[in-house]
Amino acid sequence: MTAILFDLDGTLVDTAPDMAAALNHLLVEEGLSALPLEIIRPHVSRGGLALTQLGFQAHRPEHEIEPLRLRFLDRYFNNIAEHSALFAGYDEILKRFEDNGIPWGVVTNKPGWLTDPLMQQLGLAGRSAVTISGDTTAERKPHPLPLQTAARHIGKACADCLYIGDDPRDIQAGNAAGMTTVAARYGYITEPDTIDDWQAQFTIDRPGDILALINMQ
Repeated sequence: MTAILFDLDGTLVDTAPDMAAALNHLLVEEGLSALPLEIIRPHVSRGGLALTQLGFQAHRPEHEIEPLRLRFLDRYFNNIAEHSALFAGYDEILKRFEDNGIPWGVVTNKPGWLTDPLMQQLGLAGRSAVTISGDTTAERKPHPLPLQTAARHIGKACADCLYIGDDPRDIQAGNAAGMTTVAARYGYITEPDTIDDWQAQFTIDRPGDILALINMQ
């Protein structure tokens, strides 16, 4: 592989603490009990709507969910990198990629108005060779277009790119684009027992396992 592409939430960056804090702030504001992080964490990769539904669907009518989602995202935006950080090991792994001339980038369904400040505040914006957000292209994952666009931007064939994600949509998109796909078992996975059904070519239990896949150990 001559380029490495990552999903963002739950794959490259552990954003669950800030997402959970924003949701719990809203729950308490609405007179409800906060949820434990371990309940929220598996749902983070599914986005703001899924998290809002997790917190409120049992307590609020359907027509109130969208306004609550917008309030949740506003709170998240204002504290987007308070506790979020690269998963353990990735800072050194990314440096090794950079030192060896291997471009790396991000392809996420997170909208750009959230992706960009998160990448900037974590010091990743200037290091990533390409960042494709959920609204960068006309399609979102599981469509392959975002991944194809990322490969084209960095001047690589899709067949030479490895894509790592923690959601079935990531693997579907990567396979459709013709990339080598890797499922991250350490990520935000709601049903861990189904990961073998995603049809990823490889799975990893921790970030450092990537180095063995590309013969950099």
